[in-house]
Amino acid sequence: MHFVIDRVTFGSVGGVFSGLSRRFTTAAVSLNSDAINLLHHVHLLCSLGHLQEALKLFYSITPPPPLVHSHHTYAALFHACARRSSLPQGQALHRHMFLHNPNPDFDLFLINHIVNMYVKCGSFDYARQLFDEMPERNIVSWTALISGYAQHGGPDGCFKVFREMLVWHRPTEFAFASVISACGGDSDCGRQVHALALKTSFDSCVFVGNALIMMYCRSCGGADEAWTVYESMEFRNLVSWNSMIAGFQVCGYGNRALELFSQMHFSGVRFDRATLVSILSCLCEMGDGLEYCFRLQCLIIKTGFISEIEVATAMVKAYSSLGGEVSDSYAERDPEEAILLFRQFLRECLAPDRHMFSVVLKACAGLATEWHALAVQSHVLKVGFEDDTVLANALIHACARCGSIALSKQAFYTMISRDTVSWNSMLKAYAMHGQDKEAFQLFSQMDAQPDGATFVALLSACSHAGMVEEGTKIFETMSNNHGIVPQLDHYACMADILGRAGRISEAKELIDKMPMEPDSVVWSALLGGCRKHGETKLAKLAAAKLKELDPNNSLGYVLMSNIFSTDGRFNEAGLIRKEMEGKTVRKEPGLSWIEIGNHVHEFASGGQQRPERETLFSELEKLVRRLKDFGYVPQISLALHDIEDEQKEEQLYYHSEKLALVFALMNLGNRCYSGNIIKIMKNIRICVDCHNFMKLVSELVDMEIVVRDSNRFHHFKAKVCSCNDYW
Repeated sequence: MHFVIDRVTFGSVGGVFSGLSRRFTTAAVSLNSDAINLLHHVHLLCSLGHLQEALKLFYSITPPPPLVHSHHTYAALFHACARRSSLPQGQALHRHMFLHNPNPDFDLFLINHIVNMYVKCGSFDYARQLFDEMPERNIVSWTALISGYAQHGGPDGCFKVFREMLVWHRPTEFAFASVISACGGDSDCGRQVHALALKTSFDSCVFVGNALIMMYCRSCGGADEAWTVYESMEFRNLVSWNSMIAGFQVCGYGNRALELFSQMHFSGVRFDRATLVSILSCLCEMGDGLEYCFRLQCLIIKTGFISEIEVATAMVKAYSSLGGEVSDSYAERDPEEAILLFRQFLRECLAPDRHMFSVVLKACAGLATEWHALAVQSHVLKVGFEDDTVLANALIHACARCGSIALSKQAFYTMISRDTVSWNSMLKAYAMHGQDKEAFQLFSQMDAQPDGATFVALLSACSHAGMVEEGTKIFETMSNNHGIVPQLDHYACMADILGRAGRISEAKELIDKMPMEPDSVVWSALLGGCRKHGETKLAKLAAAKLKELDPNNSLGYVLMSNIFSTDGRFNEAGLIRKEMEGKTVRKEPGLSWIEIGNHVHEFASGGQQRPERETLFSELEKLVRRLKDFGYVPQISLALHDIEDEQKEEQLYYHSEKLALVFALMNLGNRCYSGNIIKIMKNIRICVDCHNFMKLVSELVDMEIVVRDSNRFHHFKAKVCSCNDYW
């Protein structure tokens, strides 16, 4: 028999390991201190998980150290290959060992590591051949092979090797745990092993107990048997709790899983991401779990697990199953209340941690001005978190969302350490403020690995600036140049870029070629382009798809009605409105917010529920008269199709953002922010008439007016908008 590694063939393992009694008793060349230091460094790199660096350093040692001096180093390297499942590196290392040590003495310790490497990498043929030719084996040899079969889905092989081992050795707790795990849904096999564990008293071992819990839960839903094992365990670790919680989830007992998780949390047992993923999976199957999901999300954010991909994904899935959204978190749903709670927290002399600061900064992003974010940042500095990258990233986002791109830049450029999220946050800031040149210049300086969000930001910048060719180039090269495969967000951006530019047919062709099903965002992007350029035929298709995917969203109905109105087809527009009423689909009302005197004021179309409504109307009418002398012509022709909740001609002057602007001008001395800037937030897209209105007012009052609508920021100054009228 011959043992083959890549293309190098060696003699049988039994022949290679000659002179079994010698065990490194042959004379060996002594190593100098430099070689010894290098071997120690290789060990250190292996322990730190830096496999490539360790191998590179080991191969660079000249001449290669003989096995008598390096067998522990080889073992460490094989172990590192096993941990990384790096079969090619392990095979190359095995070949290197034989080439430079053609007649080694047998070393059971080293060969066990080689066997373990092959089984952990799933190469059972090599592992079994090497195992069979070993002239001597111990319990470690058998356990390595058993655990390998268990981990790589070989239950028959695992059980067979376990039975063979019983002739020679008494199993260890790890061997028991491996073979029980391999039994999986085979309850008969599992019960046999359980009986043997009871006879040999290994059932009290925590590893065996954990494996039994999962085995019973997977075999015909044996949650009660699993619970019996769990309760009989004298000692439990985190895996024990996780196994039972996951077992309840697998068996469909979500309430019991939640009860056990609550008991675990109140007992002071620290949970991990596996615990949270199981609990979130339970919530997916519970119709009344939305409120529990909100509370669990707060706990996830507080403990920092929100940054774990598996946890975030499970949370999104849970919200989706329960009919909610991740954005329903407390800080985003009611940012003012979140800020008030934070102030109360500080008044009680409690010490906020990094996670609380992160949540509060997220709440600040939902307010009209940046002063709250800066106040929170001052507390961050006081407690010594100024070098925290996550908090700096949150500050960049908050300042950008509050309209201050300058403060976002300041936060970014004063960071000591930046990660990919830092660069993405700044790129998104530039994109939403229409600074496309700055975004591309920043991207050229990016020294972190870009990800999918990086290219969403760049494509958004192209969309806001009408940079069709640049956006197309980015989209087409992101996969080849950066290894980022376009996802739904990227396709939605491209559909928006092409649609805004009037290249509707190209946008439709792109959607048809998508490797995944387009979602509502993609179709709404196409529909927006159709509305802008009066493309009725494709608009009908996009609206139908949008209504199918998101039947309660008014966007498809409103935009289609606007398109018909623009085309003079008012009867068809009326039918769309009646269809909305019949399906009880509600339009989102147009609202605007402005912060004055540390209080956020809300305005609706027509000024409903404002105590100073008549005064507002009077001041607004005065302003309109002045603007008409200045060249303002109301866009009445657009009132039926280019605005959201403010449809009628008599309401054109009383759109929410106009009322907010007048209120700000009436209270200039009370504004909580300094400088010559008025900042307004709006929940829907700003209409053409209000856009023109803001441009003229900015010149009339010689102030900058910043409006954040649902799509982007508009900076109005001296009769010019930062969007260049492309939005």
